Amino acid sequence: MTQRPWPQPHPHPIPISPISRLPPPLRLSPPMGEQTLSQPHLSTAAAQESPSATAAVTGTAKIPFRPRKIRKVSSEGDPQLDSSSSSAPTKKAANSRAPLLRVVPRPLSAEGEIDTALRHLRVADPHLASVIDAQEPPTFQCLHPPFHSLARSILYQQLAVKAAASIYARFLALCGGEAGVVPEAVLALTPYQLRQIGVSSRKSSYLHDLARKYHDGILSDAAIVGMDDRSLFAMLTMVKGIGAWSVHMFMIFSLHRPDVLPVSDLGVRKGVQMLYGLEDIPRPSQMEQLCERWRPYRSVGAWYMWRLLESRGTPTMASMGSGTGVAITGGGEGPGGGATPQQTQLIDPIQMLPNLG
Repeated sequence: MTQRPWPQPHPHPIPISPISRLPPPLRLSPPMGEQTLSQPHLSTAAAQESPSATAAVTGTAKIPFRPRKIRKVSSEGDPQLDSSSSSAPTKKAANSRAPLLRVVPRPLSAEGEIDTALRHLRVADPHLASVIDAQEPPTFQCLHPPFHSLARSILYQQLAVKAAASIYARFLALCGGEAGVVPEAVLALTPYQLRQIGVSSRKSSYLHDLARKYHDGILSDAAIVGMDDRSLFAMLTMVKGIGAWSVHMFMIFSLHRPDVLPVSDLGVRKGVQMLYGLEDIPRPSQMEQLCERWRPYRSVGAWYMWRLLESRGTPTMASMGSGTGVAITGGGEGPGGGATPQQTQLIDPIQMLPNLG
């Protein structure tokens, strides 16, 4: 029987680190999925020579490890992650941060704008075309700056034309004339002074709130003229005493905005009823759909609705001339903000209607 030789020792014995003879330290196991790094005191050489020593020190040889999913982050949209252009933002990122530009339309008082509006309305609405042909074209003139017009509209609230005109004349005298109707002058007037000329305490607070927003920089004539319709509506309805119907009238007759539809005005609603032969007066919620074809000149369409009622014997706008008393049948907002019918009154529509706010 052949005797098998004993295995010969390895010519280069593997050194055994003394660390491998140490018991593993006590420690809490890391949570599932958390990767544990090697201890800092274990040298790289020792770890390479004895992998078991590394496992012994860290105590993670038998702990299951769940690989963490790595989410791929795209450099698109973040200039810091874009290796091709680390200094300039990408086009998509620049577009996402750019403010939305809203264009303010040309006012109806601009040259040729009324003619353009009438051509559009004749083609868009044959029913309205017959009303346009039967009436003189509208004219829009701006007599006062925005602050003056808004202050005057507040003074005319809930008053007949003669009483409002008398209070307005005394108000001008307190301010030193029409040129003196500025925020600083209105703030300088005390509630007692305003009460002496017939202005109620509530209207005094409305005037002071309007003037204070001008003084604090929240509003200004230049900002009002430059705002788009949506922003302007939001800013003006923040003023005490000025509601949605008031803003619509101000935008049409003072700023001459072309595409304003006063859906709560009773005169415009009655005119739409007559124009289309409807059984009932359309609700404010129905006005948008009925007058959609008038865009972007719904202000002119609304103006012709007032004239249509006048031609049928219902007192509405009789004139757009400066300082001319005209009869208005419309809906204003009461203290609760809802549209309420009002009696026919004589006022100047260019300088706003009564029962504002």
